[in-house]
Amino acid sequence: MQHAVGSPLPPPHQPGGAPQQQPGYLGAPSGPVPPAPQPPVPPPPAPQHAPVPQGTDTTGHVPLPPGGPVPMPSAPPAAVVPDPTATTLAVLLIGPAGAGKTSVAKFWADHRRVPTAHVSLDDVREWVRSGFADPQSGWNDHSEAQYRLARRTCGFAARNFLANGISCILDDAIFPDRPAVGLGGWKRHVGPGLLPVVLLPGLEVVLERNAERAGNRRLTDEEVARIHGRMAGWYGSGLPIIDNSQLDVPTTARVLDDVLARAIASPPKW
Repeated sequence: MQHAVGSPLPPPHQPGGAPQQQPGYLGAPSGPVPPAPQPPVPPPPAPQHAPVPQGTDTTGHVPLPPGGPVPMPSAPPAAVVPDPTATTLAVLLIGPAGAGKTSVAKFWADHRRVPTAHVSLDDVREWVRSGFADPQSGWNDHSEAQYRLARRTCGFAARNFLANGISCILDDAIFPDRPAVGLGGWKRHVGPGLLPVVLLPGLEVVLERNAERAGNRRLTDEEVARIHGRMAGWYGSGLPIIDNSQLDVPTTARVLDDVLARAIASPPKW
């Protein structure tokens, strides 16, 4: 048979009529054709965070301002009555054992309109478990060292709370005649803006409240009377004094607000 030049030739046939495949040809695949492979998707870029300023501590990625000495609160204009319930303050509540310092401080902190922390020096002292130097067993270099360490820890906490917009009320039984463990240490550790207030009920009330205590917080009647007598030295000191002998805790907290309002308007010299 003749074919035209350039016309395709019919494929060669195998015996039986099946077409003969070219070398290397595997034939059309049976079934669906798989999709072409896709290039790998690159991972998303890592999130970028603002650099944290030097000199600050962080929790996660939240910068925390460091705590510096607490300054005196700004006195409001003469025509404005200061509102201590809405002001960021550092308060030191002073008084003998049984005066109700801790109860009043907790209630006052619980009922403010701004964030407020309560730090009790007795609680911080008792963080020391083994080797606790109980002052009831005698005041010596060991007990004074632990007291000083606890006071410095409380001051550090107060400064950091205040630096982050949280008020702080601390309580401690401070003797006016003991410079080594006196008010000056609190001023040094917290700052000149600390507002001290003395809570000093009558001896009978203090004895009754002390009798309700348990553990190493309970003192002998003789010790309570001795401490209460020494606390009388705060009279004439220029610090505000609240006699809460006939006041319950909520009423004492309201009186404390009144005292603090006057202290903000005219800070005590101490």
